[in-house]
Amino acid sequence: MLFQGRSRRKYTGAKIKAARSKRKFELGREPAETHVADTKRKNVATRGGNRKVRLLQANVANVTNPSNGKTIVSAIETVVDNTANEHYVRRNTITKGAVIKTAIGNAIVTSRPGQDGVVNAVLIE
Repeated sequence: MLFQGRSRRKYTGAKIKAARSKRKFELGREPAETHVADTKRKNVATRGGNRKVRLLQANVANVTNPSNGKTIVSAIETVVDNTANEHYVRRNTITKGAVIKTAIGNAIVTSRPGQDGVVNAVLIE
């Protein structure tokens, strides 16, 4: 698990004396890193009794054509470009802003698959 609380050091490098221990609400989680494969989801319990749907693997995307406004469910073939990390392209990892190759053309991902549990994309003209 990742700790997302305040750093234990000052900008000078000096240690800050801890006034209290770590708290559960300061806990972070590992990223889902959605890959291109048969669809696989996982539910995660979050604060306040809510939940998030982690999309671990996906093989389809909801692709919107901006010229006519129609949305089509299309198969994902591969990841063409990903500005989040250059290594995500060869690992076929889908994140927001990634360019994916679909059956109807290249599209840019607009959703956050690891948070939303779905891949939404807009067709690139």
